[in-house]
Amino acid sequence: MTLSEEDKLAIRKYALQNAVKYSQPPKTGAVMGKVMSESPHLRPMAKEVKPLVEEVLNEVSEGTPDVWKEELNKIAPELLEELYTKKEPTKGLKPLDVEEGEEVVMRFAPNPNGPPTLGSTRGIVVNSEYVNKYNGTFIIRFDDTDPQTKRPMMEAYDWYIEDCKWLGAEPDKVIYASNRIPVYYEYAEKLIEMGNAYVCFCKGDEFKKYKDNKKACPHRDQNPEDNLYYWNNMLNGEYGEKEAVLRIKTDIQHKDPALRDFGAFRIIKTSHPRPEVDGKYVVWPLLDFEGAIEDHEGGVNHIIRGKDLRDSERRQRYIYEYFGWEYPKTTHWGRVKIHEFGKFSTSSIAKSIQNGEYLGWDDPALPTIRALRRRGIQPEAIRKFMIDMGVGETDISISLESLYAENRKLVDPSANRYFFVWDPVELEIKGAEPRNVKLSLHPKEKRGYRELETGSKLYVCQEDIDNINVGDKLRLKDLYNIEVTSLNPLQAQYLDDSVERIKKGNLPIIHWIPLNEVSVKVMAPDGQYEGFGEHGIADEVDSVVQFERFGFCRIDSADDNIIAFFAHK
Repeated sequence: MTLSEEDKLAIRKYALQNAVKYSQPPKTGAVMGKVMSESPHLRPMAKEVKPLVEEVLNEVSEGTPDVWKEELNKIAPELLEELYTKKEPTKGLKPLDVEEGEEVVMRFAPNPNGPPTLGSTRGIVVNSEYVNKYNGTFIIRFDDTDPQTKRPMMEAYDWYIEDCKWLGAEPDKVIYASNRIPVYYEYAEKLIEMGNAYVCFCKGDEFKKYKDNKKACPHRDQNPEDNLYYWNNMLNGEYGEKEAVLRIKTDIQHKDPALRDFGAFRIIKTSHPRPEVDGKYVVWPLLDFEGAIEDHEGGVNHIIRGKDLRDSERRQRYIYEYFGWEYPKTTHWGRVKIHEFGKFSTSSIAKSIQNGEYLGWDDPALPTIRALRRRGIQPEAIRKFMIDMGVGETDISISLESLYAENRKLVDPSANRYFFVWDPVELEIKGAEPRNVKLSLHPKEKRGYRELETGSKLYVCQEDIDNINVGDKLRLKDLYNIEVTSLNPLQAQYLDDSVERIKKGNLPIIHWIPLNEVSVKVMAPDGQYEGFGEHGIADEVDSVVQFERFGFCRIDSADDNIIAFFAHK
């Protein structure tokens, strides 16, 4: 294959930057990554490109650090400057490029095919935070113009608004793109009349061949009158699905195939779930067209989008240029990978729920806001977690432990303490008198006590006795000391109440629960825990408590038994 001069320059400048950065010959992998990022049209040809990259790297490797630096300063001084520019702090939000007197208008545009996940929440929080900072306008726009591939879910519309409000990101304006189809038709007709759009009847693989070979398809040169005729036929339902597509004219010779005459409208005869629009339309806009029109119509002037969507931006710029509009200022950010969840998508979660793998969208194992909310994660913790990520192009790999640490700070002062014994085993204690035990509701806050009536039998956790032997001494937390006398059945002898014995003998401390307390089931990301807990837990519905030696939980219900959702340790 033969590379263009522009591609050769990209390879050489990144090779030089890598060499200058590390004062040694450039590495193929690092240079390939940079080149593919700048020239995405080369990605499908990576195997053919790699030897050509290595040829350039071999040439560069013959130089010295001084030679590399001098050449890089000539051909790409901005890359040299990048190496010596101190990077901004990674935490927090950097300022937007806002002109004096400019009203900041930003949007978050979800596809409502499920509720917000941690992935989409980043966009909700960061956009709303910027709008708050600049006293601007925050728009939620539902990009719901694909009733087939990413079919909207009716409940999801309300879920998004509810979760936005809960996160402190209530929108100033809510837009349903499916309500605005006539507006998109008007702009499409204008582009057709201007000669900048045409109706294409090529089959998908047929058009791809033309596009890949940088050749115009036979329909590209149709006159506007003919295209308007065909366009009206599309609107009137005279063609079948995939039979006709409205395309935007671009540069058919463009180096990036993704930008060559992209599709703007396609025919979809699948019903739409929203009754307001169901059955009204058979021609639906593709996302790049709909988004471009809506951003202009809504006065959006600042956009934050994934760096993987650069091609979308480039396509949309054609539409803006044809109409003489100014494109919004755009910031790109990298992907976020959360260790505990890996890759996840709303559509894959929906399939798993349908297959019975999860209880629903608020299953504690899921990365949805509904699930985190039910577990007792506070909105303030989620906002800080998202804002601290900042806005940068570097991909982020992060653990939920950072979120849990923030949440712990918020709930620890208010969470009452209780005993919960999971996987319970009955323990009989000989020589122990019944007693009324008063335990603090909180170790630091003066909030009162809870009381437990003990007898000669208690429940303890199976895991606490898995590794004990007859003769071992234990401390029942805030109660007394015992010595194990039998494992089957589990029995012990009361020793004394001495706290000194704990210190001298380094006794293991375990918790317990009387036999007459309440049943508790804890729903956690790793499964369910069943056992018994204190009766006072029933008064904590919708509150976050701490089950000692287990973790923080939100009490979900207390009907026949107590259902709790695990938050974190």
